[in-house]
Amino acid sequence: MELDHVGVAVADLEVSLARWAPLLGRPETVPEEVPSQRVRVAFLRVGDTHVELVAPLSPESAVGKFLASRGEGVHHLAFRVPSVARALDDLVQRNERVVDRAPRTGARGRTVGFAHPSAFGGVLVEFVEGP
Repeated sequence: MELDHVGVAVADLEVSLARWAPLLGRPETVPEEVPSQRVRVAFLRVGDTHVELVAPLSPESAVGKFLASRGEGVHHLAFRVPSVARALDDLVQRNERVVDRAPRTGARGRTVGFAHPSAFGGVLVEFVEGP
């Protein structure tokens, strides 16, 4: 398993890109909307991993609610796995809570699934299939 990215919740994607670009460079891809999560994201490369800036499209989205209660900051850790379905099933078999019972399509067209923060000591964990 490898770290795929660190998700950072931000209120405004363009403002945050301007803040992070001097340190990490320009985004590796064009910012994109992820309708299933009601967010807009951009990925900045850091060595073999990325920082994902995540801005809500709606205050009712999970990221919108996160920002309202906690403000900007680290939102989740994402790990590359061979099978998101298997990673989620393993948690369910251990009686851990998951956000997603089945994989879904996330940013960059990749298959993703989230474990509930209670499964990892308060940290939201995303599983990502992909190259």
